[in-house]
Amino acid sequence: MLRVAINGYGRIGRSVLRALYENGYRDHLQVVAINELSDIETMSYLTRYDTTHGRFPKPVNTRNNSLLIGDDEIHCFHCETPDLLAWDALNVDMVLECSGSFSEREGAQNYLDAGVPRLLLSQPAAADVDATIVFGFNQHQVTAEHSIVSAASCTTNCLIPVLDTIKAFAGVEHGVAQTIHSAMNDQPVIDGYNPKDLRLTRSALSSIIPVNTGLSRGIARLMPELEGKIGCNAVRVPTLNVSAIDLVLRTENAVTKEEINQQLQQAATLKYAGLLGFTNEPHASVDFNHDPRSVIIDGTQTHVIDGRMVKLLCWFDNEWGYANRMLDVAKHWADVIIR
Repeated sequence: MLRVAINGYGRIGRSVLRALYENGYRDHLQVVAINELSDIETMSYLTRYDTTHGRFPKPVNTRNNSLLIGDDEIHCFHCETPDLLAWDALNVDMVLECSGSFSEREGAQNYLDAGVPRLLLSQPAAADVDATIVFGFNQHQVTAEHSIVSAASCTTNCLIPVLDTIKAFAGVEHGVAQTIHSAMNDQPVIDGYNPKDLRLTRSALSSIIPVNTGLSRGIARLMPELEGKIGCNAVRVPTLNVSAIDLVLRTENAVTKEEINQQLQQAATLKYAGLLGFTNEPHASVDFNHDPRSVIIDGTQTHVIDGRMVKLLCWFDNEWGYANRMLDVAKHWADVIIR
């Protein structure tokens, strides 16, 4: 069983821990340490109670500076930088880096220098990491020799299964992906200062706010044949969780709405079973809260114009779906190492 640690215990870090216990990953992975700047009582409280995902499914207690999840003891630390923590003394096999602070090998190397043999990043990374993995699409590229791997982004995990399915069926010439993303913790509740982006000075509660996105780079990294062919934009909306991608593609071959939906339904039961969903019911975003899949296609919103312009609505829980994919990658990597 792989011994893992979590660095950064925010929305993704806590979702990862919860999903580990809720969805069966605990049979393969054991969290032995968490590094988070906050104090242990606040960490315990935010583990037990969550506005978005409800109460934690197991008893949560504290002892000294540890979280107790059932019979498991998780040692907690409060170090500002990874080099300050003796990871090797904890016999950690892998760190799940959930702080969002590292995207290039140079910074992530600090973990390896501190005794971490493997690092899995919860954000898109630069090209100099060993691999960027979207589970279900290219997890076979992970090797036992890799030391720094990225689990891409929630939007990349949402889009790649869809692009892969449509490309295999009808080809893709070009397209545009508009992400409609729930508010995030880099936005203020009321107007406040942001040193990097004036739009992010505005209240998350009151506006639809355009933001920058690196989704085009993520697509090109995983599907280089589509580099420069998929334009991407993003806006944040005043919802707590669950996002969507409004995807428009120009296909190489003529298709019908029925054919596109049929192919996506088939992918949901075969290649991307458990990762890609399909529905014809009249849904709202809240219906997909706590949905562990990477993407759910709303078949009622599929349109085909003039045979080759395809429009799709792709739902995804940007917290829970991604946390489960990160654990899928960690488990697969562990299996490769053990094998």
